[in-house]
Amino acid sequence: MLIDTDIIIWYMRGNELAREFLEANPRFRLSVVTYMELVQGMRNKNELRALRRALKNWKAEILYINEEISSKAMFYVEQHYLSHSVQLADALIAATAVSYGLPIATGNIKHYKVLKDAELVQFRPA
Repeated sequence: MLIDTDIIIWYMRGNELAREFLEANPRFRLSVVTYMELVQGMRNKNELRALRRALKNWKAEILYINEEISSKAMFYVEQHYLSHSVQLADALIAATAVSYGLPIATGNIKHYKVLKDAELVQFRPA
């Protein structure tokens, strides 16, 4: 399963449902785009260390962008940006999931629902 950025953010904010969700889905994966979004949201080095420690403890695997992922993401943006405002980061995250044959776990279903080949798993933080 590919975990979307929002679930990790909920976890870092102390959301119990996010903690339970991540514990119930061990050895999950995340896109390098998600990792970079998380790093950009850090306020200091202690938060960054906490993120790295959590990812290591979870044995989370970071999936990197390759030519196939780039091509799929480009298609998603070309096909859906004007009609549904599909953003670059979401297109890359979805393309990563599709390329690896993984469902995307997210609390932001609306970001991905237009991408018909993306399998979605709903996370509800409350």
